Amino acid sequence: MGSCFSLEGRTPIPSSPTSPTGGIQKWKPSYKKKLDLTYWREEPLHKIPGRLYMNGSNEFASLFTMQGKKGTNQDAMIVWENFSSRKDTVFCGVFDGHGPNGHLVAKRVRDSLPVKLSSHWKVNVNGEDVLREISTKSTVSQSCDGTPLLSVSEESRTSVELEDNEKHPEIFQSLKESFLKAFRVMDRELRMHPNIDCYCSGTTAVTLVKQGKHVVLGNIGDSRAVLGTRDEDGSLVAVQLTVDLKPNIPAEAERIRKYKGRVFALQGEPEVARVWLPNALSPGLAMARAFGDFCLKDFGLISVPEVSYRCIGKKDEFIVLATDGIWDVLSNKEVVDIIASAPARSSAARSLVENAVRAWRYKYPTSKVDDCAVVCLFLDSDSLSTASNSKPNEQQPSSMDQAKTTTEGSKDDASESENVDTEGDWSALEGVSRLNTLLNLPSYVPGKDEKQAS
Repeated sequence: MGSCFSLEGRTPIPSSPTSPTGGIQKWKPSYKKKLDLTYWREEPLHKIPGRLYMNGSNEFASLFTMQGKKGTNQDAMIVWENFSSRKDTVFCGVFDGHGPNGHLVAKRVRDSLPVKLSSHWKVNVNGEDVLREISTKSTVSQSCDGTPLLSVSEESRTSVELEDNEKHPEIFQSLKESFLKAFRVMDRELRMHPNIDCYCSGTTAVTLVKQGKHVVLGNIGDSRAVLGTRDEDGSLVAVQLTVDLKPNIPAEAERIRKYKGRVFALQGEPEVARVWLPNALSPGLAMARAFGDFCLKDFGLISVPEVSYRCIGKKDEFIVLATDGIWDVLSNKEVVDIIASAPARSSAARSLVENAVRAWRYKYPTSKVDDCAVVCLFLDSDSLSTASNSKPNEQQPSSMDQAKTTTEGSKDDASESENVDTEGDWSALEGVSRLNTLLNLPSYVPGKDEKQAS
């Protein structure tokens, strides 16, 4: 779940600019019916072969999520085989929602972001082919000694592009542009969404596209991707592939302060930097980039992903994508050791989640266990023989019914959207720096907040 804080946690969630304000409640159409219509409209998406978004596994990946003890499971995940109609390509992602509607935001991003990324990627690839053909057929102005003439801007841009091309293959350049465009369009869609109020709700996203030996990652927030690989001695080591984009990173804090947002930690948790509005002690978001959270988008919070590249080698074994419910209690090395020691690859993700839950209870016995979601992508899938193709329901016993995720259009989601507990306990965890929900926006008291900020 998310990472926001409110000093007045037990007061009702205020209305955002897109929702009705107090007073007489107005009649509005059934929200459940709207979600049902959305589900049927997007039903083909849920039936795409090779697209997994519930607990289970296929021949090269294992997925598992478990609801914590704080309410609705706000984590979501996806593995999409033959992504973008390419047989050797797979898309993976995990999403950690926060705020009153965080579960809806995470599922919406899970369903929409891969489609947008695929569309932009196809456009970029087609466009590159056209430009390449034009460049080979076109004539170039030359100087008297026969060398091409370039302007200063063209020359500098060409040198930068050549340098990038030397560092990374062509697929990285194409996918980087696609990631940037898809994330921007996704955030814009959330801002305009008629049924999901994202003013005080949002989600992280750590995603990757693997094509052959190439892996390109796009990340916002504090979910993380870690590679399990072997060193020269054959020992298993963990390599972190993404950076947790939190306000304690100097460049992130500088940007937020530039746009008049504030960054500081509370006395009770000095190790957790949070983002605050200029004139209010809210929302206290513990990440510097996220989808949604439009109350902070004018004050330095952004949804621009960090895009990185990894060329898979023979010693690389698997990549783990997980929400902070895993990383808050387990180190990178512990995570890769658990995955490697799982009895079967089909149960690797579940084994990791169960170990994380035990770690939560041991390290923070007075705290509520956070939601956990894991996608484990095995890189030597050609040699897989133990992975199963069982259905999601076959992967979990009856004692863990609540660990199962649901689709955005299911009846469970309809009831969630109608019964979001805005009067519940929104207070901080005891003994833990992670906080799970968002907040109300208190009124501005002159002088009070500035003293605490300093």
